[in-house]
Amino acid sequence: MPKVLISDKMSPRAGEILRARGLDVDEKPGMAPEVLAACIGDYDGLAVRSATKVTAEVIDAAKNLRVIGRAGIGVDNIDIEAATTRGMLVMNTPFGNSITTAEHAIAMMMALARQLPEADRSTQAGKWEKSRFMGVEITGKTLGIIGCGNIGTIVADRARGLKMNVVAYDPYLAPARAADMQVEKVELAELFQRADFISLHTPLTDGTRHIIDAAAMDQMKSSVRIINCARGGLVDEAALKAALDDGRVAGAAFDVFAVEPAKENPLFNTPGFVATPHLGASTEEAQENVAVQVAEQIADYLISGAVTNPINMPAISSDEAPALRPYLKLAHQLGSFAGQVTESAIRSVRIIYEGHAAGLSTEPMTAAVLTGLLAPQLEGINAVSAPHVAAERGVEVIERTTDKTVDYQTRITVEVETERRRRHVAGTLVGGDKPRLIQVEDIHMEAALEGTMLFVRSKDRAGMIGAFGNTLADAEVNIATFHLGRTAEGGDVITLISVDQPVSEMVLMNLCALPNVDQVKTLSF
Repeated sequence: MPKVLISDKMSPRAGEILRARGLDVDEKPGMAPEVLAACIGDYDGLAVRSATKVTAEVIDAAKNLRVIGRAGIGVDNIDIEAATTRGMLVMNTPFGNSITTAEHAIAMMMALARQLPEADRSTQAGKWEKSRFMGVEITGKTLGIIGCGNIGTIVADRARGLKMNVVAYDPYLAPARAADMQVEKVELAELFQRADFISLHTPLTDGTRHIIDAAAMDQMKSSVRIINCARGGLVDEAALKAALDDGRVAGAAFDVFAVEPAKENPLFNTPGFVATPHLGASTEEAQENVAVQVAEQIADYLISGAVTNPINMPAISSDEAPALRPYLKLAHQLGSFAGQVTESAIRSVRIIYEGHAAGLSTEPMTAAVLTGLLAPQLEGINAVSAPHVAAERGVEVIERTTDKTVDYQTRITVEVETERRRRHVAGTLVGGDKPRLIQVEDIHMEAALEGTMLFVRSKDRAGMIGAFGNTLADAEVNIATFHLGRTAEGGDVITLISVDQPVSEMVLMNLCALPNVDQVKTLSF
């Protein structure tokens, strides 16, 4: 029974769902990093929020861990590269708190426009400074949104409902999608120049860190107000402090900070600045939603292999997983076959999907091919780590799809180029779900790839089959199945022999010593 650890405080529904799906669950929030590292080796799954830091050290100690689920959007607290290298799936729940976070951004904008926090403090202190707090309307003002993903889209929709004009900067926003949202897509410099309010909704990357810096603020209106409910570090906090102090920016409201928990920050106590302690997802509804979603996602992956909202591998829906499973097995077997007969460094892999296979999600199948291909060289590789490792090693991966195929309803071909040669293998499914090898290089043959097999490359000469049988019989190795194909009469032959017993090095040497035999290798599936 897979075992899951919930290491942060979250809705009890998470544990209830995991247990109802038949998983063993421990709930231990608030563990110190060294305590987590000491116990994580016992678990197949880990569910966290933002408090748990899943460091490289924790990941290194997690010998059995297969999946890390983040109840929320940001995964800054998880070492993604270390998890990917170790073959651990990382997933988040990007939609569970989208409405809550978008509403918080709108609330922060309102608070800035009407100076609500300062007015509240003043009034409750017994003052009545009605003339001091002169606000601005948002109706008719221009909201600039940086990052128009799920949350940014919701903010745009709410802002339009408030009769604001919305401009958006997002390199990945298609013009047609912008038109559907009734927002104007603009370049970043134009957004800075036109916006009365700016709301950030982009991940923190090397490209977005300090996307609003001193130079950006110099392009803005002096009446601009900046809202950040996305990620700390998107705005240069020191530069913003200076701009607020000298009146180049009218106000700012942050829910996130470069260093959290933010017990100290240069922006604190600056006039015109509003701060909340990372409350974007802090509603009862949102916390219930992300807890339920992360539990369901972890259970789906550990039980059926379904992959939802992955950070470091392709998604596979629970509906898609059963249909895709035989194709994944075929892809893995073809990659494994190619990897086991390859004896030099791999330069490129070309994968061709034909017929039914071309209509499915090819990313998981490609990951399966790469897993099988690299496994003979690298211990512990899987569908999560294989694409990452292939890229690290400079292996070029090329995909091609066509809905047409000859002779078979579906066909997957794997072409591998090494320093020495180029070879390809192809396979199909028979009976709908049974993988079969159908071609090795230019030789057509049909074989099920299973158990221990001998791969023999030889010349087509009389008596070869008998020689193979006699050599194996002398070693008391029983033949389970025997498959061969040839280029032409008297040409090259490839033979696949499935055997019931292990084959020793001595037997391999005896087979290699037979006349007209060029190569013998043991394959395992």
